[in-house]
Amino acid sequence: MYKILEKQRLHPTVTYMKIDAPLVSRNAKAGQFVILRSRPEGERIPLTIYEAKDQTISIIYQVVGASTRYLDQLEVGDSLVDVAGPLGVATKLDYGNRIVVVGGGLGCAIAYPIVRALKEAGKDVTSIIGFRSGDLVILEKEFSSSSKTIVVTDDGSYGEKGVVTMPLERLLKKESIDVVYAVGPLVMMKYVSLLTKQYQVKTIVSMNSIMVDGTGMCGGCRLTIDGKVKFACVDGPDFDGHLVDFDEAIARSTLYAKQEKRRDEAMCNLLRKVPHE
Repeated sequence: MYKILEKQRLHPTVTYMKIDAPLVSRNAKAGQFVILRSRPEGERIPLTIYEAKDQTISIIYQVVGASTRYLDQLEVGDSLVDVAGPLGVATKLDYGNRIVVVGGGLGCAIAYPIVRALKEAGKDVTSIIGFRSGDLVILEKEFSSSSKTIVVTDDGSYGEKGVVTMPLERLLKKESIDVVYAVGPLVMMKYVSLLTKQYQVKTIVSMNSIMVDGTGMCGGCRLTIDGKVKFACVDGPDFDGHLVDFDEAIARSTLYAKQEKRRDEAMCNLLRKVPHE
């Protein structure tokens, strides 16, 4: 069992959780993830490792469906049933010295470990983090401690008004950038990649697709990369953004979203019938 050591609400639907997981923590690197279950009858949930330190791992998750709602009901002192990992290929950090990391919404929880690892490697890092509005901003202090940070909101209620590609293009025009990392909604990563392709700047995107087993067997996280089938869980989650078929990925994610909504409703009905201590 994996005991919950800390829990903090970052905003009403986003939670930080620290978990006792020595074996996972010992081997985890930036960009990798775990798959966990909150209870024996629960669903497997893939979540990126926010931090691995002192025999613990930290995760940040958003409450969006039945499984994350049940996870969010656990408190400090409770335990998770399973934490499998670290899974996936660690983020490569050796593409150059002048780096821009772009995070969108909850994707910032995945982007920050990359920023931290780049800083520790001695890179010159600028972070661009985007949110719908000021009340949804998370991890600004953490980003600012490890990089030059630009905050953007859609409605202009905090930071710059606009989308992440606006400050990114300013940087691309005036500076020599070696690589851009982008983590966030598929549409955001698509347009970041389209922009950087114009400037011929290498771009790495984190494709956090639907996952079930984390070993490539279920096929739920399959992607088309440069015309070839890849699996985010074992080949990724990082891929060359200029080679990803984003239109296919977006179409599949929309289909999964509809299926997930029906599945969540069915799971809630089922779990209400299961006796709990």
